[in-house]
Amino acid sequence: MYSEITSNKRKTVLILTGFVAFVGVLSWILGQMFGPGTMYLVLIFGICYASISYFAGSKWSLAVNGAREIQKADNPRLWRIVENLAITDGLPMPKVYIMGDPAPNAFATGRDPNHSAVCVTSGLLNIMDDNELQGVLAHELGHIKNYDIRVSMLAFALAAVIAILADFILRMTWFRNDRDNENNSPVLLIAGVVAAVIAPLVATMIQLAISRKREYLADATGALTTRYPDGLISALQKISQTGSALRRQNTATAHFFFANPLRGHSITNLFSTHPPIEDRIARLQEMGTHA
Repeated sequence: MYSEITSNKRKTVLILTGFVAFVGVLSWILGQMFGPGTMYLVLIFGICYASISYFAGSKWSLAVNGAREIQKADNPRLWRIVENLAITDGLPMPKVYIMGDPAPNAFATGRDPNHSAVCVTSGLLNIMDDNELQGVLAHELGHIKNYDIRVSMLAFALAAVIAILADFILRMTWFRNDRDNENNSPVLLIAGVVAAVIAPLVATMIQLAISRKREYLADATGALTTRYPDGLISALQKISQTGSALRRQNTATAHFFFANPLRGHSITNLFSTHPPIEDRIARLQEMGTHA
């Protein structure tokens, strides 16, 4: 299990480094085409936008999903499991929320352990026994322990900056006059337009890759916390059979959830924020044999 956790952390760092490098390439192209002043202005705007999203993201994700904060008396079973897992992981007690939705699902949010929350659906509470619920919640606290929410928000921020840079390059190129175009080589103009067109796709692919790696990492961390991967495996099997799509669909917060909360299936798993449940189960089973 420890090797799996280390491997996933290493891969996430490499992907995130590539993400930052891609932002740098776009910024360089923007600077070459329109001057460093324009590049700095767009970057500052993008960073400000990303910062607001970073600090307000947790409250927003809970609000848009209709989550309701509870206290211990409201659901002692859920509270006790979260409290025990937080103690085991050496974490502050997160805020606890419940969503009124029949689909079994859960998510964690918060930029660090001191500003964290876990949320489960009523459907998850209804169909999971204590071992399975513990497995799911250990996974979610694993996200908090590994600062996955911070990584996800950073990925979102970088994606937002890339989108702003790409949009600015396209708009400025489109509205440039002939004299402006003479100041840049045709190769640079073509490179700028091509980079701006493919940038959102590349940003999305990198963001999804990070999200998938963090799901595998949280599975490994959760199994290590409980020392009972079978509980998490059983929970994943139940969710695979019943489905995890929520009634209230929100693509912006989909990557936070334990299992894919969106309806429908794409032609491939290319644009899914979550790895296939079968793969997650297989990895957990393999970790169990090497524990």
